[in-house]
Amino acid sequence: MPAPALPDSSSSKTTLRILSILVFNFANYLTIGLPLAILPGYVHDHLGYSAFWAGLVISLQYFATLLSRPHAGRYADKVGPKRVVMLGLSGCLLSGVFYLLALWFDASPVVSLALLCIGRLLLGAGQSFAGTGSTLWGINVVGSLHIGKVISWSGVVTYGAMAIGAPLGVWVFSMGGLTLLSVCIILVALAAFITAWRKPPVAGTASKQIPFRQVLGKVLPYGIMLALASTGFGVIATFITLFYAAKGWPGAAFSLTFFSVAFVGMRLLLPNSINRFGGLRVALVCFVVEITGLVLVFFAPSSPVAMIGAFITGAGFSLVYPALGVVAVKKLPQENQGSALATYSAFLDLSLGITGPLAGILMAQAGIDSIYLGSALLVLISMALALRLLLRQTSQETSATVSSE
Repeated sequence: MPAPALPDSSSSKTTLRILSILVFNFANYLTIGLPLAILPGYVHDHLGYSAFWAGLVISLQYFATLLSRPHAGRYADKVGPKRVVMLGLSGCLLSGVFYLLALWFDASPVVSLALLCIGRLLLGAGQSFAGTGSTLWGINVVGSLHIGKVISWSGVVTYGAMAIGAPLGVWVFSMGGLTLLSVCIILVALAAFITAWRKPPVAGTASKQIPFRQVLGKVLPYGIMLALASTGFGVIATFITLFYAAKGWPGAAFSLTFFSVAFVGMRLLLPNSINRFGGLRVALVCFVVEITGLVLVFFAPSSPVAMIGAFITGAGFSLVYPALGVVAVKKLPQENQGSALATYSAFLDLSLGITGPLAGILMAQAGIDSIYLGSALLVLISMALALRLLLRQTSQETSATVSSE
């Protein structure tokens, strides 16, 4: 991790400096959000493939992110985060190029699907490099004393971009089909690439790392809870358009917007809740809220109720990552907390990677409604694990207090 820098006298100035770097992550996730509500239907309805393949096309992005994340971190340490951001944005740009190629070869569904898959793999690698690089770049700019603020704002710009991207992508698609949508993705990535290229670089500093197995052992319980809870986001992001289509309801893209607005809103409204109440307590409340939202989507009799369910799910999921992440990172010494954060984040990538295909199989067997109830049950397991860890933590704190007295 980079050495701490002197803190800014003005919090707003620090925030602006952070956002001047995280704008690249905004562009990164805008290229992710733009096709998110379009591609499942394109694969399922236009190319004629099953829900499994529609889910797989979306999930390939998350697998690529998972596999490339360690390389992004090491490369950022070696050459600095600026080059990593530019490389990531190049992947985002190329994904748009492959979407165009897929459209041109749509007379051959197999070729078109293969080209879409390549585009999703490039986008996943781009997401990893641009996201990791921009976060490290932001930390280098303002200093490691502000690492929590950088990570928090990274989540805000990420889901802010998703909130804008999904309905914007539907509108662009209605205006010019997949051609115009692909061109927009290319232009967004190109503009961000040029802006990043013109900024002065800030070199990263590699730190001594403990063995990966030790890092994994410390982070594993919190990563498992994160992975299970992240299925709520996965089933909404990947299948909400097909869910609405099966019900004959309009407004699927706005359910993604509602989810993202709730996510961002909770982070802005409750910035100090984790420090005040503790990560595990906040995570427990989040799990209860997320389960409520998923169950509401499962039972939704109409489009507005499903949107409310998506909103509640987003509110619950919002603080899960930082709440569990704070606890996980503190399990490692300061010089290894970067590795802890990267390993912990990999569980999110893994969850989103497998949620699509597994949910597609469940949907084919038990109906599309079942995936939301299934996700709620997985989040319930996370809640039980968090409660167990909290009780153990409380017991240890009580024993320490008694011993000191």
